[in-house]
Amino acid sequence: MENNQKKWSYLIFLSLVWGSSFILMKKALIGLTPIQVGALRILISTLFLIIIGFKSLKKIQKKHWKYIFYSALLATLFPVFFYAYAVKGIDSSIASILNSLTPFNTLLIGFLIFNISFKKTQLIGILVGLTGTIILILKGADMNPNQNYWFALLPVFASIGYAFNVNIIKKYLHDLEPLAITTGNFVLIFIPALIILSFTGFFTTLEFTESTNISLTYITILAILGTGIAKILFNKLIHISSPVFSTSVTYLIPIVAVIWGILDGEKLSLLQLLAAIIILIGVYLVNKGK
Repeated sequence: MENNQKKWSYLIFLSLVWGSSFILMKKALIGLTPIQVGALRILISTLFLIIIGFKSLKKIQKKHWKYIFYSALLATLFPVFFYAYAVKGIDSSIASILNSLTPFNTLLIGFLIFNISFKKTQLIGILVGLTGTIILILKGADMNPNQNYWFALLPVFASIGYAFNVNIIKKYLHDLEPLAITTGNFVLIFIPALIILSFTGFFTTLEFTESTNISLTYITILAILGTGIAKILFNKLIHISSPVFSTSVTYLIPIVAVIWGILDGEKLSLLQLLAAIIILIGVYLVNKGK
């Protein structure tokens, strides 16, 4: 399969998986706290990645580890907790929509810090996508006035971390295979996540009720499919495409997340459907400008 076909295949698959991750987090939070959800997501993902990717760690050279550590912090450790708290405070679909700021931040940070150029059409595509995102956010806030929208800042912070991450991988880890990068990421943050989880009382005071067991099932699915496997494919996508194209997956994620939200009782207006179409147009323009 040619790279052009591969990158679109990866983009669609990641959109479906990560778009579904927000509803999985929402369900996991029924029986677990946000900190427990974030820490368990890291721990389960690490165990899975060690099983399939332990041998790949040998390919990591000394020069790589510093950037793998930065990647682990910016794209995994902080975001998993940010999103767990965000989904607890606002609708899962709105949290996913805010993630759409990632391509804009990627373009801006890539240009200002990493000296990566872009074309006018790419900028127009990102602005079009942001327009759709803003419509979704404003309409969502209007339809849910009782939610605490301070939590909406957390996905914004996470999007900045993601933006730094894709530029770091593209510039400093381009010679390292995606499985090695992903496995290295999680190996470095396994112990911190374990310590964090221990302070929540998970190992001492948590009662394993029916709701808790269901939540653990959801977080396991999220960790293996939505974190472990998806991270590997995303790192592959970064290698075979531009940073802006790879992060344009965040424009498609809200569409999947909103559909799940509707099925779970969250509200969606015709204006938000129009905004989703605008987002798709933005994704097309971003790719066309490559």
